[in-house]
Amino acid sequence: QVEVVESGGGTVQPGGSLKLSCVVFRSSFNLLSMAWYRQAPGKQRETVASITWRSSTRYDDSVKGRFTITRDNDIHTLYLQMNDLKPEDTAVYSCNIGGSVDDGGYHPGQYWGQGTQVTVSP
Repeated sequence: QVEVVESGGGTVQPGGSLKLSCVVFRSSFNLLSMAWYRQAPGKQRETVASITWRSSTRYDDSVKGRFTITRDNDIHTLYLQMNDLKPEDTAVYSCNIGGSVDDGGYHPGQYWGQGTQVTVSP
């Protein structure tokens, strides 16, 4: 069993910033591809950003230039830095661990964080 613990959500005004963290209690963290997803009320879950074990990144068009996904292999932590937040970024954000990546994008693995709420409101 792999434990995945998220933190960092909250409420900010438009234009504000938040940084999400996802700590993964599993060996071979450095060999895993990972991603951040989000799901807004009434909408399907969507991939926000992904990062391969080689630290190659991919972003949804809606967050390019505003969000940055990074990883720290030494402390087994995945991050999502979110800048210039907009009301449409409001959603529950979840990290996914151990998925696969191909030309079609990131395909989720079986391990998910518990989800953290991000609310962007005046």
